[in-house]
Amino acid sequence: MQGQSQQQAYDRGITIFSPDGRLYQVEYAREAVKRGSASIGVRAKDGVVLVVDKRIRSPLMEETSVEKIHKADNHIGIASAGHVADARQLIDFARRNAQVNRLRYSEPIGVETLTKDVTDHIQQYTQVGGARPFGVALIIGGVDDDGTPRLYETDPSGTPNEWKALAIGSGRDDIQAQLEEEYSEDLELDEAVGLALRALGEVHDEGLAPEGVGVATVDAESRSFIELTNDEIEEYLETEDLLATDEEEAEESDSEESEE
Repeated sequence: MQGQSQQQAYDRGITIFSPDGRLYQVEYAREAVKRGSASIGVRAKDGVVLVVDKRIRSPLMEETSVEKIHKADNHIGIASAGHVADARQLIDFARRNAQVNRLRYSEPIGVETLTKDVTDHIQQYTQVGGARPFGVALIIGGVDDDGTPRLYETDPSGTPNEWKALAIGSGRDDIQAQLEEEYSEDLELDEAVGLALRALGEVHDEGLAPEGVGVATVDAESRSFIELTNDEIEEYLETEDLLATDEEEAEESDSEESEE
């Protein structure tokens, strides 16, 4: 009975390590990320691509209200997986830091600098009593001053990692396997969009609907964040033979879970 009580103390206390060196609340936050709909990032030689599964639960839902891709600055985009409300807090934090950097130094913030600012903020919530970790992971992609594309992942523990291509959220293992198999450092931006959509298609056997997918790019030359329209996404899906039929879309809508 006493052992069970001790286990509950480690379970509930965010600032208490278990005897085997684990923070259970951080691990639970990672599980929340795994339950979120997938987001994918791919670094091309001329930019960065972000692709997300919007998971629209009902035909009555306004698709524009499902926000999983965000513009942090003119040259940086962010995709999320996990609790949407937690993601919004971190996105607002990132935007404020990007604007403060412009005002203070008269230059855009670096992608790595912004990522580490965000992960430092996340890490604080693993050391403060009375708070919980953020139940969300972010993909932060953008272009530095010298035109170098950068792609980072943030973890609920506050750890930043740089990637060439990655997936977060549900179906990560299958998507990541597809990315590892097909990724090349010589990919151009259009090819990277196709790769990300094919990888997302690995967890959608029934195909993808344009309104259920979000795609954004950050071009290295113009250093500008651009979110693709449904018509542009549909063209990519048709090219990759991933477009769902109306019947398949209806089946998908009926079978989807109610998680974000």
